[in-house]
Amino acid sequence: MNKADVVRFELEQAENRVELCKVCRVFVFIHRSTGTGRSSVDIGVNINPELVDRFCYLGDMLSVDGDADAAVENRIRIRWNKFRQLVLLLTNKDISLIVRGRLYSSSVQSSMLHGSETWPVRKENEVTLQKAEMRMVRWMCGVKLQDRIPNIGFRERLRLEDRISLLQQNRL
Repeated sequence: MNKADVVRFELEQAENRVELCKVCRVFVFIHRSTGTGRSSVDIGVNINPELVDRFCYLGDMLSVDGDADAAVENRIRIRWNKFRQLVLLLTNKDISLIVRGRLYSSSVQSSMLHGSETWPVRKENEVTLQKAEMRMVRWMCGVKLQDRIPNIGFRERLRLEDRISLLQQNRL
């Protein structure tokens, strides 16, 4: 066992999770905070690890709890950025709803589903994803919440697949 394996074993025994970021060759320690203070780790002279509650690794947010909340928030943020880049095309009345739906599905929806096969998705995460998606779909159809039109027919107008079934397909 080399020194990195020894350190990883000792920290895992102390209920910390250790990830080695191969890109920047540093250790990032995800720890469970105990009480009010943060614990410190002394590995050696030249190594100073940073203790964090969550971090981005290969485009996916990892958190201490191991849940998907941080990843879902990050993916929704990325999805909104992609939607805003394409908003002129997605809201253009000269383009048919079917073509707009295909564009949305191929670019915006696929950016949300990236990495979703590793998420431990809960009902709250599904609701959050559905709310964000329906805001975008309503914007594409030119319908406001004040119009009081139910969400049922919007996916059918754009010929979009159900988001929950897409998440399940990615997990298989």
